[in-house]
Amino acid sequence: MCGIAGISTWRPNIPLHDDIQRMIAPLLHRGPDDSGVWLDGCAGIGLGHRRLSILDLSPQGHQPMLSASGRYVVAYNGEIYNFAELRKELDAAGKSPAWRGHSDTEVLLACVEAWGIEEALKRSVGMFAISLWDREQRVLTLARDRLGEKPLYYGELGGRLLFGSELKALQAVAGGALQIDRDALAEFMRFAYIPAPLTIYRGLRKLPPGHLLQMRCPGDAELAPRPFWQLAGCAAASQRLQLAEADDQTLIEAVEQALSEAIRLQMVSDVPLGAFLSGGVDSSTVVALMQAQSSRRVRTYTIGFDQPGFNEAPFALEVARHLGTEHTELYVTARDAEELIPRLPTIYDEPFADSSQIPTTLVSHLTRQHVTVSLSGDGGDELFEGYPRYGLTADLWRRINRLPLGIRRAAAAALRAPSAQAWDRVLSLLPASRQQSINGRRMHRLAQLLVTDSLGEMYLRLMSQWQPEEALVRGTSQQRFTMNYWDATRPAMEAMRLWDVRQYLPDDLLVKVDRASMNASLEARAPLLDHRVVELAFALPQRVLVRDGVGKWILRQVLYRHVPRALIERPKTGFSVPLGDWLRGPLRAWADELLAPKSLAADGLLDDGKVSLLWQEHLSGRFDRSSYLWNVLMFQAWMHNERSSV
Repeated sequence: MCGIAGISTWRPNIPLHDDIQRMIAPLLHRGPDDSGVWLDGCAGIGLGHRRLSILDLSPQGHQPMLSASGRYVVAYNGEIYNFAELRKELDAAGKSPAWRGHSDTEVLLACVEAWGIEEALKRSVGMFAISLWDREQRVLTLARDRLGEKPLYYGELGGRLLFGSELKALQAVAGGALQIDRDALAEFMRFAYIPAPLTIYRGLRKLPPGHLLQMRCPGDAELAPRPFWQLAGCAAASQRLQLAEADDQTLIEAVEQALSEAIRLQMVSDVPLGAFLSGGVDSSTVVALMQAQSSRRVRTYTIGFDQPGFNEAPFALEVARHLGTEHTELYVTARDAEELIPRLPTIYDEPFADSSQIPTTLVSHLTRQHVTVSLSGDGGDELFEGYPRYGLTADLWRRINRLPLGIRRAAAAALRAPSAQAWDRVLSLLPASRQQSINGRRMHRLAQLLVTDSLGEMYLRLMSQWQPEEALVRGTSQQRFTMNYWDATRPAMEAMRLWDVRQYLPDDLLVKVDRASMNASLEARAPLLDHRVVELAFALPQRVLVRDGVGKWILRQVLYRHVPRALIERPKTGFSVPLGDWLRGPLRAWADELLAPKSLAADGLLDDGKVSLLWQEHLSGRFDRSSYLWNVLMFQAWMHNERSSV
């Protein structure tokens, strides 16, 4: 696991060494073990690398690395898990070089020399962000793994192409030329993250997952990424039919076999390895299959909270005891969060407001005290239909869609007629316990849902905090949801899962894990996101995903082969924090400063009146507005950090 950066000027004899050094310096946390710079002065190309040594700890794993022929040079972040199999395949075909070491980087370069970059990517199983320079054809290739586990940013500034693992690498040489993209900011306020390909800055982009971008020197730059893998086309009709006709036990065996193989590959490491364990279905399945293949006790790590409604640590401990793992837990307090929060803007690089970033960062630092690599259960809910929201949204859409549009519009108008505050005055007659779930903002949200014209729009609204109609961001052209990742040709449940895998997973969950783990110089691996497991999950028949109203049925059956059902069957808590209480308590002074009208109005980006109203409602204790406010707070904290770093 590493950090990469680079510059292409397409002009000869341009000094780049110092700029590349400036770009990789802020990536130290991604690779504290080694660094390197490689330059092609004739082409005006420079590549930089920071190394976290995982495989082949010797100097033979140093990057940027040249291929055996000298034609290709790569700076690469990630892991090719099937590198040993690829190496054997090259040897058998007589296409292998004289191997210098045993790193996956060297194997990747040999694959490129044997088959070309696109075929090498298709044969690789792993997570990666790759920059590859072809010295013979004078082509620069940027590529990102299929699910988006590893980040890769790029953009043209001042006649130069810049790219890197994090925005801070590009900022280091941008020279103050970056401007906030208000449309991206509006997306952030809705989703709590910025969807690819947008970034918070105009002109800078995220390379989408499963895509590569190729630029030829000089002049004919192809700045339109193209896919080398697409999930929607992976599950052929014949495969779906074959799986649909298989009995339950055959399908359970197929899933366990695919997961076990993915975990076997991801347990390969030349440094100590462990796993995150929450006690839920996903992480427990990963740990159970790890322990089944390990002759040693697997090291497991979990986070706990003093508040019972948020604490899954006791459940994780029970699973760890049953499996016989070497278990470590850390209990998090509001004070821990208070000390971490000022660092979040630097850790997450651009505005990011999934509040589980707090425990994820803390558990990453705990884990790094013992191991250098940790496996996680990320992806289980999206792949195997674990979120209750899928069924609830599909049912709500069916009910609403039965009503004639005229009736829906009339009902929506009636709900919108009183202001949210007027509704709150009326609803104040209800018991206090009901006012959290039935209040003015929710009445207006229901009005919006009544007039949605598709399941896709309804799902995006339910996945959002601030809605387009609220116009929180001033001066934006984004008045509707962008539906880039919605596939209306798919059945309802599959369409929601696909959208999650294309946007929510890579731009929220995987960003959270990558930045949190890399901040601790910890490599996080997600075996459920082996693309072969993903393809299998999306080819499975619906009957083994949800049964008797319970999601992830087939994944649960795999787990119950290793862990008693009684240790797992309980309501899902999620990896969340008691944010609402913290904002009224130990975090109030911090929030008060950032949400002060003067602070909000300083940049003219947000409607300070709307934010102040929600802050006062939250402080009253009648409503929990923390999900809306956290988005604003994380942006304000990021802005303050940007000003202080100039």
